Amino acid sequence: MYRFLLTRQWVILTLIVLVLIPTMVELGFWQLHRHEHRVQQNALITENLEAAPVPVSRLTSPGHTVPRSDYWRTVTATGTFDTRHEVVVRRRTSRDERIGVLVLTPLDLKGGGTVLVNRGWVPAADTQEGYPDVPAPPAGEVTVTGRLKADETTGASGIKDLAGLPDRQVMLINSAQQAHLLGRPVLGGYVELTSPEPADGSPETIAAPDDGSIGPHMAYAVQWWLFAAGVPVGWVILLRREKRDREQEAKESETAGEPEPATA
Repeated sequence: MYRFLLTRQWVILTLIVLVLIPTMVELGFWQLHRHEHRVQQNALITENLEAAPVPVSRLTSPGHTVPRSDYWRTVTATGTFDTRHEVVVRRRTSRDERIGVLVLTPLDLKGGGTVLVNRGWVPAADTQEGYPDVPAPPAGEVTVTGRLKADETTGASGIKDLAGLPDRQVMLINSAQQAHLLGRPVLGGYVELTSPEPADGSPETIAAPDDGSIGPHMAYAVQWWLFAAGVPVGWVILLRREKRDREQEAKESETAGEPEPATA
């Protein structure tokens, strides 16, 4: 009755089904893990944003790699901006997705040390080689507040990323790279400025990270598992249809082969 399952067409179809089911189940768990990671990250963001501000030197030091547990921690720093060594970070977007640059200014700390401060976004210059118009930071001693972030990296020191770039332009925010350019130690990571906000709104400060959205990953997980459940159901439906069609063909063949009754 089910000997047709041994035909090439059905063997291939069955093998595909046997591969699809575990694959879809695994894809569902992959999306579930992404959902769990997003939930954990949102909780970390919320906790760190709500934590009381601490001096930046309490959480990082020269050569220090900022751990994920300290991402987005609110920190304070008091010192003087070093505008002579200010650089811009190319190909970054504003809050409304315009392409421009980020303004990265060293802050020489009161009591010693330097920390990088991402002062925010400004439009790029008219040419790739030009330096954009960057509003000056507050002069003299200033206390800034911001979110602690880890160095951006391509897996190397980041110094090679300067090759071929115009003067005072970089691709990454990297404390090791800037320490090399400055010729002095720089605290690991950088501060994403939140206050004081520029009086005229430029540079445009970076928006706070989203800690409320969990994304579509759980819905995708459920979809993959529904697909995994639907595959064997579809296989059974095709099996029964094939069986019914073959039985119908067999009956028609038997009817066609019967002799016609003799007439008197």
